[in-house]
Amino acid sequence: MIYWILKLILGPILAALWQPRAEGGENIPLHGPAIMVGNHLSVADHFFGALPVPRKINFIAKSDYFSGTGAKGAIARRFFRGAGAIPIDRSGGKASESALRAGLKVLERGELLGIYPEGTRSPDGKLYRGKTGVARLILEAKVPVVPMAMINAEKIMPPGTTVPKLGIRPRVRFGTPLDFSRYYGMEDDHLVLRSITDEIMYALMQLSGQEYVDRYAKVVKEELERAAKEERKAEKAARKAEEKQRKQEKGV
Repeated sequence: MIYWILKLILGPILAALWQPRAEGGENIPLHGPAIMVGNHLSVADHFFGALPVPRKINFIAKSDYFSGTGAKGAIARRFFRGAGAIPIDRSGGKASESALRAGLKVLERGELLGIYPEGTRSPDGKLYRGKTGVARLILEAKVPVVPMAMINAEKIMPPGTTVPKLGIRPRVRFGTPLDFSRYYGMEDDHLVLRSITDEIMYALMQLSGQEYVDRYAKVVKEELERAAKEERKAEKAARKAEEKQRKQEKGV
């Protein structure tokens, strides 16, 4: 109920401010379960991706969105739950199995499940290697798979920003459903899981026009964070050296 109230309120606002466009809406199943697989550019994906869809999309989202404390945390949890987000722990192992079970429950109810195979937002607008958990879910659920490519969403809310930018028109493209029935019963074969995941990422690359990088986005993010940390450390050391030199010059 909250989902539709939010969509009723936010929908016209988002449409008026950003004039989003959608293509391929005929590929969205009007009834029955389906998995919507998308690229992940920004938190705005949740909103502009779901806006043109006449059905509720239950997005799998990182548990960080639900772990805030105090009044702000409570509001955030209520908002994301109302928006159809399902919290998952992305640490792997039993947490991954729990995410699989949660996704299957949504599909068993005949609903739409939204997944970002990259596992995290792109740090630079490029498309990164998908994780095979989505493939296992596809083979377990045996439901239609619809690629959903976001375009320009990262420009509305670049990484690290909290206020969306105006003057940018986002797009979402829904591709032809992907058929993986030839792999049913092979969910324990890692090569099959990788093949399915790569096929999904190729479809998203074709739809989005993004440059593809055959590395995990999480690893690239960590490298960028380390590089930024080292750069800040070097700048701090340089400032200290300059200050020391100035003091020495004054003392001469």
